[in-house]
Amino acid sequence: MQHPKESNRDMSLDGQTAKSDRFPEADAASAPSDARENGSLPLQFKATEFVVYPAHGAGQILSIENQTVAGASLEFFVIYFTKSKMTVRVPVGKAANVGMRKLSALSTVQEAKRVLSESPRKSRGNWSRLAQEYEGKINSGDIVAVAEVARDLFRPGESEQSFSERQLYVSALNRLCGEIALVDGISEEQTIKELEGLLKTGTPKRSA
Repeated sequence: MQHPKESNRDMSLDGQTAKSDRFPEADAASAPSDARENGSLPLQFKATEFVVYPAHGAGQILSIENQTVAGASLEFFVIYFTKSKMTVRVPVGKAANVGMRKLSALSTVQEAKRVLSESPRKSRGNWSRLAQEYEGKINSGDIVAVAEVARDLFRPGESEQSFSERQLYVSALNRLCGEIALVDGISEEQTIKELEGLLKTGTPKRSA
């Protein structure tokens, strides 16, 4: 696969963290910051691999590069997100802590699809609080939690959604589509049709 062009949106995440509710493996993988430098830990990810970064969704590691920051040499994963046309640099030693992970297993994708076919949960309470809860799920990196948001905010007719509900629904659907298309090996257009079919009819559509 050819590398996409670098975007003007180029971010370094050194020193930043992303909140994630379901990443026990991140805690288990945490180690002293000098462990990688001493060669005692292998790289969890490799160049050209597709990964999921909780705050941005599915992207591809273009390269692993060294940069000098405050006089110290650090390794960074350079990740490109096609949908947002954004390049992000994630410190190798902090990738697990911010919840960066490999693409979901097929069984997890099937679980997410099952959630989409369920009846939506009737949420009660202040919309501002609910919106924060939905946004937290979308940015958690948990594909099943993201599916719950899409399921609960889906409306057969767009007129039944408020502007903010529509924004969150589209964000959740795009996150799902980006990852599931890669796992299933089909186009995003096909994936969108399948996921919306699940939401509309509750019946999983099988690829031909």
